[in-house]
Amino acid sequence: MLKKSFNSLLTTWLAGLLVMLPLVLTVALLAWVVSLLNRFVGPSSLIGRGFAAIGQPLAGDSPLAYLLGTALLLVAIYLLGLGVQLGLKRPLANLFDLTLRRTPLIGNLYNLADRFVGLLDKKQDADIAAMSPVWCFFGGDGAAVLALMPNPEAVELDGRAHYAILVPTAPIPVGGGLLYVPVEWVKPAQIGMDTFTSIYVSMGITPPPPLAAAKGLAEPRAEQPPAAP
Repeated sequence: MLKKSFNSLLTTWLAGLLVMLPLVLTVALLAWVVSLLNRFVGPSSLIGRGFAAIGQPLAGDSPLAYLLGTALLLVAIYLLGLGVQLGLKRPLANLFDLTLRRTPLIGNLYNLADRFVGLLDKKQDADIAAMSPVWCFFGGDGAAVLALMPNPEAVELDGRAHYAILVPTAPIPVGGGLLYVPVEWVKPAQIGMDTFTSIYVSMGITPPPPLAAAKGLAEPRAEQPPAAP
């Protein structure tokens, strides 16, 4: 009788825990994001000290300088967005092309970041086929990895065609590793960048849609021998 009562109490407690768990996980994720932002852009970070330097002429060395600097930066970003909406987008893009894109090393990093942001921005004419979500099955039928394929053209390595894929890191799918895998290992994920990003940001809590019996990506075409006369 006592055991039955204990099991009933435990079942009720677990039911309440399951209801609270999504809220707890949400709060924990928000706390992690806040701590990450504080680490990189907080008052003690390099960027935060830059914000404080912006607000220092108005507030001196008080903690208010950081808040004023951050507010001024947010206003500047808003004004930049307003200028883009009024038609300054192309001149700004040309300016970045003449400066950042032509700088060694920095230009390559900027190109990659610009392409990734372009895929997330539905208002831009982003070339989805140029960097599309794919599944990579290691060994052909082994572990599956959700990745990005930046270039649909295959590269021949040791007499075998390979695709370049980017395997991002969770929960921020920006960094990661570049791998060259055999073309038969790669299959289209049939999802958009929004779904791809949400899967990584949620650290797998958001599941990917089921993959139907997949057709592989288009096989690279071999050169045809010349016709016999």
